[in-house]
Amino acid sequence: MSQELYTNLAIFVLSLLVGFEVMSKIPSTLQTPMMSGANAIHGVVVVGAFVIAAEANNWYFYILAFLAAFFAAVNVAGGYTVTDRMLGMFNRPKKPADSNKEGDK
Repeated sequence: MSQELYTNLAIFVLSLLVGFEVMSKIPSTLQTPMMSGANAIHGVVVVGAFVIAAEANNWYFYILAFLAAFFAAVNVAGGYTVTDRMLGMFNRPKKPADSNKEGDK
């Protein structure tokens, strides 16, 4: 294996360790805003899929680019849906309309 591969693997493993350490330190009250920010950052994956598509020169890369763009879009949309539902849990329930109005008699 080449030196560049070892370097890239080392960076990947270190980023996993740092990411795990940072995520484990976030209090539960900040999980919802953190998810919203993470979903916005995952939009970069869509840009990466477009870069793959721009560099594609055979059908393997076209399929890879399509799958990357599809799964990234599903990830971003699903993340925002989950975040919206979680934030909806903090809304106060609406008060029912008063049924003792003059028009009801």
